[in-house]
Amino acid sequence: MPIKNRLAEMHQEITAWRRDIHENPEILYDTHRTSALVAEKLKEFGCDDVVTGIGRTGVVGVIRGKSDTQGRVIGLRADMDALPMEEHTGLDYASKTPGAMHACGHDGHTAMLLGAAKYLSETRNFDGTVVVIFQPAEEGGNGADAMCKDGLMDRFGIQEVYAMHNVPGIPTGQFAIRSGPLLAAADEFDIHLEGRGGHAAKPHETIDTTVMLSQVIVALQTIVSRNADPVLQGVVSVTAVETSSNAFNVIPQSARLRGTVRTHSNELRDLIERRLTEVLQGVAATFGGSAKVNYTRGVPVTINAEEQTGYAEQAAIAVGGSCIEAPMVMGGEDFSFMLQERPGAFIVLGNGDSAGLHHPEYDFNDEIIPIGCSWFAEMVERRMPAA
Repeated sequence: MPIKNRLAEMHQEITAWRRDIHENPEILYDTHRTSALVAEKLKEFGCDDVVTGIGRTGVVGVIRGKSDTQGRVIGLRADMDALPMEEHTGLDYASKTPGAMHACGHDGHTAMLLGAAKYLSETRNFDGTVVVIFQPAEEGGNGADAMCKDGLMDRFGIQEVYAMHNVPGIPTGQFAIRSGPLLAAADEFDIHLEGRGGHAAKPHETIDTTVMLSQVIVALQTIVSRNADPVLQGVVSVTAVETSSNAFNVIPQSARLRGTVRTHSNELRDLIERRLTEVLQGVAATFGGSAKVNYTRGVPVTINAEEQTGYAEQAAIAVGGSCIEAPMVMGGEDFSFMLQERPGAFIVLGNGDSAGLHHPEYDFNDEIIPIGCSWFAEMVERRMPAA
């Protein structure tokens, strides 16, 4: 496997960074220790510019090549935040922070981009400028959006942007990518039903919200099965239900349902949002009750630009020897906000036979560190070859 020799030499050093970050996880925008570590390393590497506080706690490093005849600027992004969950790995470097764990491999992503930044700062064997982006709050905080709103793309003149994510279940070191939609838009809904509570022995005197919520759950499934074009992919899932009563003999006055909507096209996203409200109001009116919904749009669809996908694939083949087609999945990724601002691509790298992402026994596979570092570096040297 043609991993860059210098990055192979740095393997143990980068692994130590990764395990230090793993041991000290931070959630959402509270990545103060991690951000400080990243900024310190970038300055130590000799980056031409290091800027903190982009998107609250994001860090950006600028590395200029030996020449700049074309004025090309490429962004490379890694996420830094952990998840609010307990770790059950028993590792020597397991989380020391109760209720926080790097269960998605962001510690590995950060370490790999740091490794690439060190290599690129040493070699400068490219024509143009690299902007390394270390983002907070990928796990539900829309940190990529926050960095973009802070002027990330225009401030640093980024023209294309790329990112990588590990995936368990794909062979160790195997790259995968696809052009077009890859990950789904992830939206949330919070439904409130109002009826008329009363004694369970006298249902005729009530407007039963438990019956309403049952019908709503079933009816919402018809949006995908009967309103959506069958060739489009969408999921509507009710994930939490509660009522205003816990008593066995009380029909509750109100009820609440929460859930998520996942789609791979903006067309279907709009349709589901509209139909969800229409179906909900229709069911509530049928039973004589009322309903309100708070629909929140989360991350948009992650759409890889065709041209940039080709560049990412070529770099992956150069490093790993092959790059397979990635399947479309319903998980969400806030890198999609950056892809809305600039053309780019999101590639995945096999983590091997490990526990799944967001599992309490998950751990990033350190074997793939030099592979991921090499891909970041290859992207730069291949896309901006030295003049």
